Amino acid sequence: MSAKPEHYDVIVKPIITEKATLASENGAVVFEVAKDSSKPEIKAAVETLFNVKVKAVNTTITKGKNKRFRGIAGKRSDVKKAYVTLEEGNTIDVTTGL
Repeated sequence: MSAKPEHYDVIVKPIITEKATLASENGAVVFEVAKDSSKPEIKAAVETLFNVKVKAVNTTITKGKNKRFRGIAGKRSDVKKAYVTLEEGNTIDVTTGL
């Protein structure tokens, strides 16, 4: 399968946090994805871009918090995350990029 341009629109960036690192020990990778993307779209994008087999996709939407930036009230944007569980033997090195 060749990568279609819309696959690059689905996955925004990988998320590298302490929780994401714990998930990677169980064969999962965490990505920030477009808010309007569906689980089948995310699965297809990860399989074609990284050439791996996906077992499951779990998504969560984190609502943006109200914060103060240099004394001015602002709001962080909402973020949709996808926890992508890979089949046995498949790995993605998120440090290399696309």
